[in-house]
Amino acid sequence: MRSAELLVAAATAVSGIFAGLTCYQLLYLLLPHIKKDPPHRSGRLHRYAVLICARNEAAVLPHLLASIRAQSYPAQLISVFVAADNCTDATAAAARAGGAAVYERFDAQHIGKGYALEFLLENIRRDHGDSFDGYFVFDADNLLQPDYIEQMNRTFCDGYEVITSLRNSKNYGDNWISAGYGLWFLRESEYLNHARFLLGTGCAVSGTGFLFSAGVLRRRGGWRFHLLTEDIEFSAANILAGERTGFCAAAEFFDEQPTAFSQSWRQRLRWARGYVQVFFRYGRQLLAGAFGAQQAGGFRHRFSCYDMTAVNLAVILCGALDLFLLAAACVCALCGGAPFFRAAAPLGAMLAGTYLYFLFWGGITTATQWRRIHTTRVRKLLYVFTFPLFMLTYLPIGAAALFCRVEWKPIRHTAAVPLEELQRR
Repeated sequence: MRSAELLVAAATAVSGIFAGLTCYQLLYLLLPHIKKDPPHRSGRLHRYAVLICARNEAAVLPHLLASIRAQSYPAQLISVFVAADNCTDATAAAARAGGAAVYERFDAQHIGKGYALEFLLENIRRDHGDSFDGYFVFDADNLLQPDYIEQMNRTFCDGYEVITSLRNSKNYGDNWISAGYGLWFLRESEYLNHARFLLGTGCAVSGTGFLFSAGVLRRRGGWRFHLLTEDIEFSAANILAGERTGFCAAAEFFDEQPTAFSQSWRQRLRWARGYVQVFFRYGRQLLAGAFGAQQAGGFRHRFSCYDMTAVNLAVILCGALDLFLLAAACVCALCGGAPFFRAAAPLGAMLAGTYLYFLFWGGITTATQWRRIHTTRVRKLLYVFTFPLFMLTYLPIGAAALFCRVEWKPIRHTAAVPLEELQRR
């Protein structure tokens, strides 16, 4: 029993550390409601390349290309490039039919979006030189609001050389899994990135729906980000270099979320393992940036380094460690003769507390983003209560990510929905 008590005390300390590391996010909850976005500066229309890495995406890619063609931004300033990455379907033909320049890639050794982006950018540089001021990154299943590029250009003209945008879901109402993703991304957009932007610290790009300048690409030495979460690696590298990533709340796009738990587990396991990879590669530098000698960027740089470390690693490590300690305490207590419910009480309390924590965030996000959620009222309310269950599954995923070997595997997209149909929901 003594061992069980010590394990519970250790888990309690870990929970306290996690709460201390992330309590500043309560300020993030307030900022979007008490502070307005700064006015845009005057600027010019820039020339952009749109980068799309697609693997067997013939079903959904045409709708993304149609939404790009429908942009309010001048079409002559937008060039679309598709990397048909190890495709066995008609992705390349669909891309060409939609007006994109296509580069086909067949490489079974270097698998992942990071490698495909590097391949695409190298081919664009070879064929077009330095023709573009900036590069958009989208996934083939995305859909853009008609003013998306126009809005992003305004923020680009404000001096931000890396910009992320508002990520919404085109299949939010399919089931509790797709809704879990959708609610998390809305929360990330409004109560992480938007709040960071208003505070004046660096945001983080999230897989798709972001823009970076030609200057940033040169300063990073080209695209050299190949970890399982190349987006977080790119974010970490930019924060360490003093680049401040902006957020454009007016630029909204939609993407498709998995609906099968097995596919979701595989994807989120890759993400969790990628976060661990980023920490091992950049963690020492991020911690030095947060707590080391005075940096040129002052408080904003220090806080951005800290925020990147806390958000992307603390949740995984603290959650996995808590789960391990409390599960071990439960086993020890049972071996010592304690009744099951008494032995399992600390683990149950942790799970209940985690459920309530995410119920709070899910409820706040649903209430404030109600109009952006495209499903029925009943489903909106129901998925507030399933959102914490979705987030609780990150506990075993985070634990598995610390020990399992994880490889990049494509996520199948089938929600071939035009923007007009989505907006009618």
